[in-house]
Amino acid sequence: MNLSRATSDNAALKGALLMIGAATCFAVMAVLIRYVTLDVHPFAASFFRNLFGLLPMIPWMLSHGRSGLKTERFKLHFLRGALGFGAMSCLFTALSLSPAAQVIAINFTLPILTTVLAAIIVRETVRARRWSAVAIGFIGAMIIIRPFGQGLDTGAILALVATLFMACAMTTVKMLSRTESANAIVTWMGLTMTPLSLIPALMYWETPSLWHLFILLLIAVTGTGGQQLLVRAYRTADQSYVMIFDFLRLPFVAAFAFIMFGEVVDLWTWGGAVLIIGSALYIARREAVLAKKTKTQTRLPTTAPADPQTIPATKIDRETETTEKPDA
Repeated sequence: MNLSRATSDNAALKGALLMIGAATCFAVMAVLIRYVTLDVHPFAASFFRNLFGLLPMIPWMLSHGRSGLKTERFKLHFLRGALGFGAMSCLFTALSLSPAAQVIAINFTLPILTTVLAAIIVRETVRARRWSAVAIGFIGAMIIIRPFGQGLDTGAILALVATLFMACAMTTVKMLSRTESANAIVTWMGLTMTPLSLIPALMYWETPSLWHLFILLLIAVTGTGGQQLLVRAYRTADQSYVMIFDFLRLPFVAAFAFIMFGEVVDLWTWGGAVLIIGSALYIARREAVLAKKTKTQTRLPTTAPADPQTIPATKIDRETETTEKPDA
């Protein structure tokens, strides 16, 4: 029994450390986007993010060939890529206009918007308590945006639109994951988003310097690294537990942005973030309880970090894992 308890404690610690690593990667990525878009147009930065993001998938594509990308759901893959393109374009533009911490705080509304879309599109049952959490999270977002009594903050509005696109994209991932592997979903997403993002990038094209290309490569590396750590965190420990550590992104971003740009997070942003984070944690906890009641072990997470290219482990991947030797 003590051995079982130790194993559980070790899994919780490992899951927490993996999620803290993911939060750090995504925080660095957000601040780097804020930095590079001061000189590079957000559309061009988005294109290079997608292009460089395809590089880690090249070995997989070479080893699996056409069979790895074979699909009967191309239209849904294209929709997922188009939604990801919209999310990334809005997110990069938002980070070029508004303080990074404010954008990330608004991005935490993702599980709230995903809950609404799950009820409307996937027809999931959402009861009164989760709807109450959704309402509280929405109030938190409005506190940050403050649409009344002052001029609208374009960056904050774009951050909210980006999060809506992300929520729609995650809903399509739920549908795709029933038949497609995570690697296939990620690769098709990159193959779709790269040419889509090239179109607006050409309209504002200005060849980045070598330094800016290096920063854009770092953005892709931190984004991919964050995705890998996120998936492993969800596989190691319960989602509702590790999700708590994902919210460290906000103080991390606030600290990095203060060091690099001198940006100070106001009390309105912190107050709204508290409401959003509280409602998101409640939603995650309720979903964990409902998942245990229905004994559904293969359900996908309904939340994701700021990077719209994040793909959770799919049912196919989990089934494959059971036939492989566990990591040492």
